[in-house]
Amino acid sequence: MLEFNNVTVIKKANIYFDGNVTSRTVIFNDGSKKTLGIMMPGEYTFGTEAAEVMQILAGDLEVLLPNTAEWQQIKGGEQFEVEANASFQIKIKEITDYCCSYIN
Repeated sequence: MLEFNNVTVIKKANIYFDGNVTSRTVIFNDGSKKTLGIMMPGEYTFGTEAAEVMQILAGDLEVLLPNTAEWQQIKGGEQFEVEANASFQIKIKEITDYCCSYIN
């Protein structure tokens, strides 16, 4: 899907890690949410409340998912999932464009 139709976009940005990670929230008619964002090169630790699917639209990164010991390389066109109430680490190698879907 290249675009979202008939959605509400929250104008206020979500800003993390001194502005190195930003996103905007998109709300669908059924109440589901996604965020669209950009991550600058660096290393970050994120926490989840809901389960997430992180679709990488463009970029190059490594992710260390919960309960794993090895970093996984992810590039544009790939995705990964993170369980609810978990923490994961990410190493952004180049500017990364992403879409995060929240699973209820």
